[in-house]
Amino acid sequence: MSVSIPRLAASTAGLGLVCSMAVSTPGSAATSEAASGLVRCAAAASRQGEFAAASRASGVPRSVLLAVSYLESRWRDHAGAPSTSGGYGPMHLTDLPIDLNATGRGDGVIRQPLLSAKTLRLASKLTGLSGARLRTDPTANICGGAAVLAYFHKSVGGRSDARLGGWSAAVARYSGSGDPATAGRFVRQVYSVLRSGAAARTDDGRVRLAARPRATPTRSTAPSSTGSQQNINVDCPVALGCWWIPAPYEWYGEPDPYAYGNHDLADRPNDISIDYIIIHDTETSFQGTLDLVTDPTYVSWQYTLRSRDGQIAQHVPLDDVAWHAGNWYLNMHSIGLEHEGFAAEGASWYTEAMYRTSASLVRYLTARYDIPRDRAHIIGHDQVPGITPEYVAGMHWDPGPYWNWERYMNLIRSPIGADGALNGRIRAGDVVTVRPGFGGNRQKVTGCETAGQPCATQGTNFVYLRQRPSWRAPLVTDVGLHPDGSPSTTEVADIGARAVAGHEFVVAERRGSWVRVWWLGRVAWLRNRTPAGDPVLVRTAGLKVRAAPGQAPAAIYGRAYPEESAYPAEIPYQTVTPLQYTLKGGQAYSLADSAVPTDYYYAQTFDYSLPGDHTVVRGLDRYYQIWFGHRMAFVRADEVVITR
Repeated sequence: MSVSIPRLAASTAGLGLVCSMAVSTPGSAATSEAASGLVRCAAAASRQGEFAAASRASGVPRSVLLAVSYLESRWRDHAGAPSTSGGYGPMHLTDLPIDLNATGRGDGVIRQPLLSAKTLRLASKLTGLSGARLRTDPTANICGGAAVLAYFHKSVGGRSDARLGGWSAAVARYSGSGDPATAGRFVRQVYSVLRSGAAARTDDGRVRLAARPRATPTRSTAPSSTGSQQNINVDCPVALGCWWIPAPYEWYGEPDPYAYGNHDLADRPNDISIDYIIIHDTETSFQGTLDLVTDPTYVSWQYTLRSRDGQIAQHVPLDDVAWHAGNWYLNMHSIGLEHEGFAAEGASWYTEAMYRTSASLVRYLTARYDIPRDRAHIIGHDQVPGITPEYVAGMHWDPGPYWNWERYMNLIRSPIGADGALNGRIRAGDVVTVRPGFGGNRQKVTGCETAGQPCATQGTNFVYLRQRPSWRAPLVTDVGLHPDGSPSTTEVADIGARAVAGHEFVVAERRGSWVRVWWLGRVAWLRNRTPAGDPVLVRTAGLKVRAAPGQAPAAIYGRAYPEESAYPAEIPYQTVTPLQYTLKGGQAYSLADSAVPTDYYYAQTFDYSLPGDHTVVRGLDRYYQIWFGHRMAFVRADEVVITR
């Protein structure tokens, strides 16, 4: 089949993008004609203009082209570097060999292979542009992606005058998946973007997609979201098509009753409340992660998400306790989500598709278990505190500085700082929330590849805190990470001086654009301006926690275990050891939660039926969760006071 698309004449108005395409079946005469150079792409005046011109040349509706690109790359080209799944440029053109194992549903059965794993080669055949140019030139990449979409649309019998919904079959093919559930999810995500609209700043200016509230995929062509029945063990919205790949509850060291893995049986939320969602990254591939979680001698978590398409696999029933946080108290009360990626690389792994499926899952989980949709309860692994002083330095720091918390919380439908009073000057005594933006907030980070060397520039989710109100002042000290009292650093794993999006402070003083706050029991200053010149802090309604008058500084804890008298004789007392920080008189911190459960789940052996084992110990001591440093912290209620 050969379909010619009229040639677009060069614009004297300076759109800058000139595209001429012959969209045809690869290998046909028309394709040979395309290879002779019918497509010419030159630098456009803006990224927005490139999409507009490619739309006119190809016949693909501009909004569809924008929505597909937004979901694939958020309209960025990543300087010609490939994504985790080998995709290049704003249109995420791929040139990968087909991985049959990656297309299974996790039950050992291989379905259809990827339909379009080599869209870059297809784009080259359809346009005559070289693969090198399609990889590195964003203008050419957009032209090539438009040609591929137009080709897919014609190959499924799409009409040239089709409305937005009529492009759903082409969008499904562009997903690259032969699995109906995965392709269907991609279609729904693209049309969700179409209905809501989007805007973002790229290196070539701001791009905007106007909302199309009535855009819905055509039912006759949209892939089914329920191509196969969901496993009965899966706790996940059916539309997400989650897989069930169980983590083994297995006794591997008989007769040793403690040699078992890799999680604990429980009866949550009946015996233990579920209060937190913890966001991790895998630091290995999706398949490598599955290999780990199915090893009984390793640890576990509830869900794993694949980077390229957001595919979700569940491993542990939610009523059981997985071993993922490095803090047993948080394990007891949380659900862990592992996201395929590397914290030091960031954006190339943290795809829009993965953000969206993860947020959909979190919306479902927070509604089911009544978990607050805020950054005090939807936390990163880097916010989990050490259980005792000697464990603080070894705690994890994922998902790292490049996880877009603001984007993520928007998708969860609980924007950071949304309840804040955006107008008015910040004054001493105000509670404020950190909201630095992401794309324009490009803080200095080092050590991603070589210690001390700058990391690749990209958006970051934090602002630095300093010892004095000056850019030249050293960063604040975290004695848990730097026991010698030396300042924190810009190294990618050093979280000691980073206030991440969603963190709340009580303002102690303001000097121009500099604001003094309390951080880990010490004075800290942050500038209420990002590198892009945007404000960082949003005034927020909240309560403050102070040391009780006339008492010693309040101790800081990494867990909220019961008092000794609460333990029965057969269960050993779990000492609650203060960390190396204190909340001193005169300081104030924002209250994160006043309803912290005081309990300890005693689960030591494989046999769930043993008397005394798998028992919840509950105490009478009360704790509060506070915003204290980069990590969350707990204080005893009788050592502090709450004020408005």
